[in-house]
Amino acid sequence: MTNTTSQPHTSQNQGVVTGIPNLLLRGEGALVLAATTFAYTQQGASWWMFAILFFAPDIFMLGFLGGNRLGSIIYNLGHTYLVPALLLAAGWFMASPMAMAVALIWIGHIGFDRIMGYGLKYDRGFKFTHLGAPEK
Repeated sequence: MTNTTSQPHTSQNQGVVTGIPNLLLRGEGALVLAATTFAYTQQGASWWMFAILFFAPDIFMLGFLGGNRLGSIIYNLGHTYLVPALLLAAGWFMASPMAMAVALIWIGHIGFDRIMGYGLKYDRGFKFTHLGAPEK
């Protein structure tokens, strides 16, 4: 069977989303950022808190100080929608505006990262993501 794609199939690009699917995922990130920012405005929470916490999830990249495997696990925990979505649900059910505001900021950050081309990390290193390397 021959490879008919424009890129050779190698272990370096295996699992990387390219082309139209990549654009769609970035578009989803834009929609998530817009929706969470709108929802945040409805919470009436402080824009100072938004500004201060928006890049806080990037602290998860410090996990890479413990190596690529640990780093990818910790980074991905902070950059998957699952954890902040659970926080958002908990905030909703416990009627905690603070938890909901933090979750919305966190989810918005992930959407922003997807727009910029930052994806979930593989254990081969920080630059290996499901969206490929971010454009410069």
